Amino acid sequence: MARASRHPIHLKRVYEPAGPLDGQRLLVDGVWPRGITKAEMEIQAWLRALAPSTGLRKWFGHDPLRWDDFRARYFEELAANVDGLAQLRAYLERGPVTLLYGARDEEHNNAVALRDFVLHGAHTGPTGRHAGSPRAGLPGARGHA
Repeated sequence: MARASRHPIHLKRVYEPAGPLDGQRLLVDGVWPRGITKAEMEIQAWLRALAPSTGLRKWFGHDPLRWDDFRARYFEELAANVDGLAQLRAYLERGPVTLLYGARDEEHNNAVALRDFVLHGAHTGPTGRHAGSPRAGLPGARGHA
């Protein structure tokens, strides 16, 4: 299956300090995290366009029971977001990326879903495993993560 990049995609809470393996640090939340500045976060960019829509974010509310439905709905939004995905692809072509998120839940947040979409496409199941014919989340991307 085609992958998004030859460079890795890491995930990290915005409140964790930058590390030497982070590469380019990209905030992927739609709302700026409370109590932290851009300088403290050490981010290269805020990719707000890749965040879930406000309605989807509020509906989800970080409820693990809604995770599967959230992922499916968010994947639909991502599939239609050609410009946002192209912006992410440009960062992935340059090197490793760390997707930053503010949520406390490290398993059920938009950064996890975005990474899964990028690496496996819209056909991944709720656990992140591939659940159908392969489709890269970033059209035309190649390599591995």
